[in-house]
Amino acid sequence: MTSPEQSTAATVRELAHETWATGRLRELDARREQLRALRTLLREEEPRLLAALREDLRKPEAEARTTELAVVEGEVEQLLKHLDEWLSPRAASVPLAMQPARATVRREPLGAVLVIGPWNYPVNLVLTPLAGALAGGNTVVLKPSELAPATAAVLAELVAQYLDPEVVQVVTGGVPETTALLEQKWDHVFFTGGEKVGRIVMRAAAEHLTPVTLELGGKSPTWVGEDVDLRAVARRIVWGKFSNAGQTCVAPDHVLCTPATQAALVPELERAITDMFGPDPRTSRDYGRIINRKHAERLAAMVDGAAVGGEVDLDALYVSPTVLTNVDDDHPAMAEEIFGPVLPVVTVPDVQAAINRVADGPSPLALYLFTRDTDVQERWLAGTRSGGVGINVPMAHVGVHSLPFGGVGASGMGSYHGEASVRTFTHERSVLDKPLRPDTLGLAYPPSGPVKRELLRRLL
Repeated sequence: MTSPEQSTAATVRELAHETWATGRLRELDARREQLRALRTLLREEEPRLLAALREDLRKPEAEARTTELAVVEGEVEQLLKHLDEWLSPRAASVPLAMQPARATVRREPLGAVLVIGPWNYPVNLVLTPLAGALAGGNTVVLKPSELAPATAAVLAELVAQYLDPEVVQVVTGGVPETTALLEQKWDHVFFTGGEKVGRIVMRAAAEHLTPVTLELGGKSPTWVGEDVDLRAVARRIVWGKFSNAGQTCVAPDHVLCTPATQAALVPELERAITDMFGPDPRTSRDYGRIINRKHAERLAAMVDGAAVGGEVDLDALYVSPTVLTNVDDDHPAMAEEIFGPVLPVVTVPDVQAAINRVADGPSPLALYLFTRDTDVQERWLAGTRSGGVGINVPMAHVGVHSLPFGGVGASGMGSYHGEASVRTFTHERSVLDKPLRPDTLGLAYPPSGPVKRELLRRLL
């Protein structure tokens, strides 16, 4: 028997495919129209989006504007500015043996795209891939996270109001709805979330040989050298780690440094926390909350013996900015991606030990290096791999639209933002146009003889 969720999934998928097949977004002007409509949505409905983010995550207004709305609008502007350049057919060279001929590469839409979003940035990480998919000429079905219900409801209403409802559809709900959507045949699936669900998404897509983009996460390490201004470093780490109460896939997960650096860094981290969030972050308008009790309880199990912070109020979904020192690999905070406001400091003998440690583990989504020594920076870049790298700044690379954003290995596959979004959501179609006369392919036709073989050998 077909469930209601399966019926809905089949219906939205059919509409997405039928709309795409009409060629409604074939012309670039039609794509621009949808991108401009998305930009209008962001501008006109900012108060409602901010209110929903506040309800779901108690996300501070300034932070929400910067990390949610402005990021999406910046992506839309970048796509509108470069759409002709990135999507125009480009010429390719033709070898002498194939002349005369003309070779071109065309970027063409994939078709019907499914975007599954997370709860931690429920506007940005749903609408940014949407913008890329629209720029590529695709129809899109959005599945926002059920863990951010206020934002999901507002998006469902506003997307239908501002964008073509046959081009972009929103399906709300939980695991049954997502499972039903994944049973359908899509032309691309774009998922942002954890590794466990990422594997489920990839297995489901494999049933239909559907390509996927997986934006996952991991334990993004932060190296702090002995040649830097630790007060400035501490402020940047605190900003990167405790924005959105640490619930950011590219947040610094833990610090690696020598024991001497730890001794000097921890007081500066404490000072920076107080400067940004006050003596009691619980009362700060700039400090968010944990998404739900389950995640708060998971984080509470990590904070015993904290050097800084360690306060927990499960009823209020509050975990204070917390710093742990002298952390070893058996500590609960090192067992998985923390995804919260708990910052372990792990000491190592020297920089090479830190490099080896990162190289031997799963590839993280981001790597952060605080050092002025360019030779040390290059040792890190040559000796490790990660989705992205921030040198002397965490997280900011995500806001540079000209940089592809994505993971590698356990932290994901594929990338987006700017031109990378266009590459992700289009197919490179190769076209070779060769005139019938003169028929220079005649040398390749049977029967072959000594003269033909020699001429072919010389040409090839």
